[in-house]
Amino acid sequence: MKIDILKNMIGNEPKNASAWFLLGLEYTEQGERGEALLAFTQALAYGDEGLKDQIVIELNKLSTQMPKRSSGKANDGGTSTQAPVKSSVTMRVIEGGKNKKGESHVTVLDKAARFLDVGGLHDVKEAIRMKMVQPFLTPELYDRYGIRAGGGVLLYGPPGCGKTFLGKATAGECQAKLFHVQVADILHTHVGASEQNIRALFDSARQQKPAVLFLDEMDAIGYHRGKASSPWMRGIIDQLLSEMDRASMRADRLLVMGATNMPWDVDPAFHRPGRFEKMVFVGPPDRAARETIFQLKLDGRPVEPLDYAQLAAWTELYSGADIEYVVELATEQVLHDILAKGTERPIRMSDLRESIAATRPTTIEWLRTAKNYVKYANDEGLYDGVEHFLAEQKRI
Repeated sequence: MKIDILKNMIGNEPKNASAWFLLGLEYTEQGERGEALLAFTQALAYGDEGLKDQIVIELNKLSTQMPKRSSGKANDGGTSTQAPVKSSVTMRVIEGGKNKKGESHVTVLDKAARFLDVGGLHDVKEAIRMKMVQPFLTPELYDRYGIRAGGGVLLYGPPGCGKTFLGKATAGECQAKLFHVQVADILHTHVGASEQNIRALFDSARQQKPAVLFLDEMDAIGYHRGKASSPWMRGIIDQLLSEMDRASMRADRLLVMGATNMPWDVDPAFHRPGRFEKMVFVGPPDRAARETIFQLKLDGRPVEPLDYAQLAAWTELYSGADIEYVVELATEQVLHDILAKGTERPIRMSDLRESIAATRPTTIEWLRTAKNYVKYANDEGLYDGVEHFLAEQKRI
């Protein structure tokens, strides 16, 4: 298998940019978006200028051809009870040394989702409320007690657990617009153009304030400079840090949030005061949240009376995206039976039980990796959230 061969090559030569790039292409073909993004990011860190253009092209393809799972009821594993109202805003970004040639399509979401629409994650919502929402809504109160409003929150955790939807809900709580920024909205092949894109994104958000700028895939956008060999990435990170400092110092009604599946690859400078001052762990949904997710994902489909509590009990450590896949798998099996037998029937508990038996939670590998960082690299307490979660788990 090509992927195994490439992994062996990387194991022998961790800074082989070409191997990382080819691994990203293989993952892209298999639809493994997160793995592909990680591989391309590593290729950027170790690659030369000749390879850089190819990597950026593939990252742009990744953003347009392989969007994250979403539905009218939830996004990124979150559990929404309403569909967000969405308006796509086209932002013109001037390329380095060029005229107004390129366009970056950044999705701007109006005030729709709220914390009530997010199933479970009560501690996470409270942490965001106290760090971002309340200082934003009542700055005078915080000023009287000598607490400066500003500084963002970096959400981290396994894929598919609701980080992006929490960003939307935070914007809703702040009665602000959400600018959802992904790596393809920033990176560009022309020298200096990526930095200009960052400036344009922040300026556009300020023009439409109050606003929440949500930086997704921070491990790619803000990759650890100590691990990167390319000066090109260093310039991008420096520009992003500068814009975050500017947003923090100016009371211009602009909040910055971030999300990452790999917090250990985010540059430490982002954790300094005024930037991402707080890291919040967004783990797999608890039992009550899983029950809600099953209800939402099965809503509108022909089903027999189901025991949602039992389904939640069977899916410990499943992410919202994992549960969505279980439902899709069961639905496909029912449709197969209908076409084979010619008799229509609803989705049954047995169908869902078989789908669960055929799958496993995708969060386990991430949690095992995080466990090593908790054990060996948590001197500053960055991973306390996941440490507390792991202490309650027997499977990890």
